[in-house]
Amino acid sequence: MVDVSSGEDAQQSLAGRIAANIRDMLIAGAFAPAERLSEQQIAGHFGISRNTLREVFRLLTSQGLLTHIPNRGVFVVAPDEAAVIDIYRVRRVVQMGAVQAATPGHPALDRMRSLVTQAELAKAEGDWRQVGTTNMEYHRAMVELCDSPRLSAGFDLVLAELRLVFGQLRDTDHLHEPYIALNASLLDLLRQGAIAAAEEQLDAYLLRSERSVLAALQRGRK
Repeated sequence: MVDVSSGEDAQQSLAGRIAANIRDMLIAGAFAPAERLSEQQIAGHFGISRNTLREVFRLLTSQGLLTHIPNRGVFVVAPDEAAVIDIYRVRRVVQMGAVQAATPGHPALDRMRSLVTQAELAKAEGDWRQVGTTNMEYHRAMVELCDSPRLSAGFDLVLAELRLVFGQLRDTDHLHEPYIALNASLLDLLRQGAIAAAEEQLDAYLLRSERSVLAALQRGRK
């Protein structure tokens, strides 16, 4: 007797892994907001069947990263101002929790230090797309201070959506540049165990970032 359920479980597991890979690509800026996705190209890239790819698309659509338009295809979402406000609401809750959970010797702090260095190098080369990607990875590493795989997985969705906000903006260097030094400063506070000061700085950091992103998005709509 053929175990059909085991085959379905394997396909779902594969679809979940591919969906995670595509989320990483979104965080890295590999897809543009409102871009139409080619089933043929993506299935070929990952070496998967069309059926598996459709399950991948279904997962990412349920997570709010893709949208299906009947008779047109599957598109990457283009988050609006309301989405930005909600993204930052989630960031405050999750990242404040990460700061409160931080311990000076946590390995995520070493990852954050490496990412600060990478951002400085990318800035020196004028590679602002890489600066943006590195900044996303910095905040991803910060959430790892919570030691919660479920929380990290959920935060990946937030970062992917945030990257799609940045993808709608032009000349993002002025949005990314100040946060290289701020990331380094916040990291120093966490290494010192100065949690109250880190919370205060992160709160101001997120407020400044939210206002800047909203203003840039609104300018682009005009």
